[in-house]
Amino acid sequence: MCAQILRPGSGQGNCCSGGPTLIFACSGAADVGEIADRAARKLTKDGIGKMFCLAGIGGRVSGIMKTTESAEKILAIDGCELDCVKNSLQQAGFDEFKHFCVTDLGMEKGKTLVNNENIVTATTKVKEILS
Repeated sequence: MCAQILRPGSGQGNCCSGGPTLIFACSGAADVGEIADRAARKLTKDGIGKMFCLAGIGGRVSGIMKTTESAEKILAIDGCELDCVKNSLQQAGFDEFKHFCVTDLGMEKGKTLVNNENIVTATTKVKEILS
């Protein structure tokens, strides 16, 4: 597991501030990617952090990059062991973040139901990682 990122200047109250935790999730075509995406959305709804745009990281969109640089914490939620979220963040220069992979829970890519139970299981594990 990677160390959490702590950066000064976050949470200044404007629309572009990173806030305490930015959440980047796999939204891939596989079932475990959908679970990662829906867990990130639930975490956002629960006030744990703010889901943010991974495509913007890949595209090096300046505003998204700046907001991510100002985040106190970054969380990467991957669906499978390909670690696309983790790799995207690292290739963009972000090396300090918490990382979680849905398949680490024993859920198998292509064989897992996308249901509330599995989303809650993933969300609960992420909350443990962040605490």
